Amino acid sequence: MSDQDPPPEADRVDGAPHPRDTKVLLGQSAAEKSFLQAVQSGRLHHGWLIAGPRGVGKATLAWRIARYLLAENAAAGDGLFGDSSPAPATDTLTRPDNDPLARRVAALAEPRLTLVRRVWDPKSSRHKKDIGVDEIRRLKSFFNLSAADGGRRVVIVDTADEMTTNAANALLKLLEEPPDNAILLLISHQPSRLLPTIRSRCRVLRCEPLSGAEMAQALTAAGSETGDDAAALSELSGGSVGEAVRLSNLDGMAIYQDLVALFATLPDLDRPKALRLAESVAGAANEPRYDLVLRLLDVFVVRTARTGVSGPPIVEAATGEAALMTRLCGTPDAGRKWAELQQKNAARARHARAVNLDPAALILDMILRINELAGQLATR
Repeated sequence: MSDQDPPPEADRVDGAPHPRDTKVLLGQSAAEKSFLQAVQSGRLHHGWLIAGPRGVGKATLAWRIARYLLAENAAAGDGLFGDSSPAPATDTLTRPDNDPLARRVAALAEPRLTLVRRVWDPKSSRHKKDIGVDEIRRLKSFFNLSAADGGRRVVIVDTADEMTTNAANALLKLLEEPPDNAILLLISHQPSRLLPTIRSRCRVLRCEPLSGAEMAQALTAAGSETGDDAAALSELSGGSVGEAVRLSNLDGMAIYQDLVALFATLPDLDRPKALRLAESVAGAANEPRYDLVLRLLDVFVVRTARTGVSGPPIVEAATGEAALMTRLCGTPDAGRKWAELQQKNAARARHARAVNLDPAALILDMILRINELAGQLATR
């Protein structure tokens, strides 16, 4: 990236439009309806927690809500601008593409709306790991604009999971004593990580994973060419469009197929092949691949554990996956043991990141542990 290029956005998936530019939201009609009912019945809460798995459309929903609220507010006679058409009582949050308000929001030029997200650190040429307290404190000046306007103010926090403890406490004070006409939209992949007091002061809008058909439509709308892989991508991504785009960008389907082919040799692991896979994630340049392989190993073990309880996957994410998982995990008791391994692997991955363990060593260790459990449980 040159000095003249704008920094990448922390809340945007590479290869996909930013949520504020996404025209269509699929699979979240229930959440939209719930919000609209609250608005139209006069029960608009000041804090909303938009929760659900990563990449299912939570941020897109937040931006749709923001445009709707500001247009409704302006149509009622408030706000700095009188250039928005009224927001009628409908069953959709959609606004016209040619709406001046929508254009200002897309350009991040709407003064009644602010976005809180991880900031870019030019010294390290990467985004900061957390949303710091200064990012929340600056909302005080944002809300002070109401003295000049008196209209509605909307804040999007993407994501609330990334706030430091001090930032979370500062946000809690805003939720406890919200400024007049303030609406806070908190996006969360893991609401359990938030302060209970934050959760208790918000109304929840829950977003669900997309179906295979919805996934295909969403990926097409995002400009991702999936061909016949939409159903498999939906399985592998857990119904998350954002995760599906990441998988497509990093050739995740091929990597997962390689993992399944490697594990087809269990419990007589092809060690040279396992070592080559582990070494492919080494080095700073391969950090995205490292993250992806960790994710796919987790997916494989989770899907194997489920096979022992509810049977093999109906839709395969890779050729031969169902037969392999049936061989590795044929009983509920075996399923519990695979689930225990998944928890241990997740804890090991968190520790490895905390102490900067060699990525290749961690991946190889996980593969060997999978092989060890397969030796105890697999049928020939």
